[in-house]
Amino acid sequence: MKPVILAGGTGSRLWPKSRAALPKQFLALTSEQTMLQETVTRLKGTDSEAPVFICNEAHRFLVAEQLRVQNIAHDGILLEPVGRNTAPAIALAALHATQGGEDPVLLVLAADHLIKDTHAFHTAIDKAEKLAKAGKLVTFGIVPDQPHTGYGYIKAGDGIDNGYVVDEFVEKPNMDTAEKYVASGKYFWNSGMFMFKASRYLEELEKYNPEILAVCKQAIETESPDLDFIRVDADVFAGCPDDSIDYAVMEKTDSAAMVPLDAGWSDVGSWSSLWETAEKDTRGNVVVGDAILEGVNNSYINAEQRLISVIGLDDVVVVETKDAIMVAHKDKVQDIKNVVNRLKAEQRPEFEFHREVFRPWGSYDSIDNGARFQVKRITVKPGEKLSVQMHHHRAEHWIVVSGSANVTIGEETHFVTENQSKYIPIGEVHALENPGKIPLELIEVQSGGYLGEDDIVRFSDRYGRTENKGGKA
Repeated sequence: MKPVILAGGTGSRLWPKSRAALPKQFLALTSEQTMLQETVTRLKGTDSEAPVFICNEAHRFLVAEQLRVQNIAHDGILLEPVGRNTAPAIALAALHATQGGEDPVLLVLAADHLIKDTHAFHTAIDKAEKLAKAGKLVTFGIVPDQPHTGYGYIKAGDGIDNGYVVDEFVEKPNMDTAEKYVASGKYFWNSGMFMFKASRYLEELEKYNPEILAVCKQAIETESPDLDFIRVDADVFAGCPDDSIDYAVMEKTDSAAMVPLDAGWSDVGSWSSLWETAEKDTRGNVVVGDAILEGVNNSYINAEQRLISVIGLDDVVVVETKDAIMVAHKDKVQDIKNVVNRLKAEQRPEFEFHREVFRPWGSYDSIDNGARFQVKRITVKPGEKLSVQMHHHRAEHWIVVSGSANVTIGEETHFVTENQSKYIPIGEVHALENPGKIPLELIEVQSGGYLGEDDIVRFSDRYGRTENKGGKA
């Protein structure tokens, strides 16, 4: 069995924690592990091979780093040049998996789901694998514990070995319809998890949506490795139809089967769903971080950086990050998307980035700024190096706080240690490297007439990012 883990998506429903540059699958929301790491850990104890990951270009280093930290073996990180939904993404994975004449059973999982009962999950996998080996395209139907209007539903038909024939897929219902579905006992939530032989998915995709398959075949013909990543032809893939696996295949095929899953599943699609699945205190509150509550009931409080005090409120969600605070009634958290859309329309940085931004070499945190200056705290991992670069509009002053640095300015390289500093004039080619065994911490003071992250010209970069965009090198 070959796991295929879908790690795309922007996760805007959990703003301000989740943002375009750091969506929810890369956050630790339900444990000390990130949701991506939890997804892989959950596979321990199954008879599965090293997984394949699929993500977009912008998140490739996040995936690679989170796997490296957990020492997780993998069979490649497939990069989608542009988002084209789940049907093409899974087609790329199936084509990749069948290279060399192999035909594994694929277990397709989302990287951002919560599953509390791992044993029940493994039991469902075993049942699904038997059906998949018999040629079925299997989906996992979540046993509903309440009427829910936020999920699509699957209607179970006749029973077959280990599961059911799928009678139909239905869209998200209104509350009255959802109540009837749950009462009937025949309807299950659509989890978005699947299992099938790679060849069977490709056969059904060719039958019902041949254009997607043709484009994906052409795009992967030029598959090329790049560090941990597998790149496909970006121009070709951009012409692929945008469609989900549900619409492209599962709703059309006569080979769809369903295995019920009752394992404490949630797609963690909103702050209210995090409240629903978390352990609560005696007043029904969930508190993460430093908070003082007085007369508060049935609320979710998440403090990242500062003390939050909440007084005399019920059914609220309060989420604090370094640069934003979100307060909402628990029944209105779906309207967060309206706030995110406004941030995007106004081109505010809070749409895409946190104040602390992660890069393959480490991270930087913008801790202060003014009209002609900006102060950042930069962390460089041992052995890593920023790109060789130059800025047209700003000078930089680097002060080492801990660790050691090799600072290249022009043709000269300087070894700089704690409490020492270096000045980089406007227009000077420079680079920063951590040659030591511990993280390098330094303070960067930028000064100049324009301090935007797009003022960067890269000359060389060990991470293949010489397109001269994307912020701090």
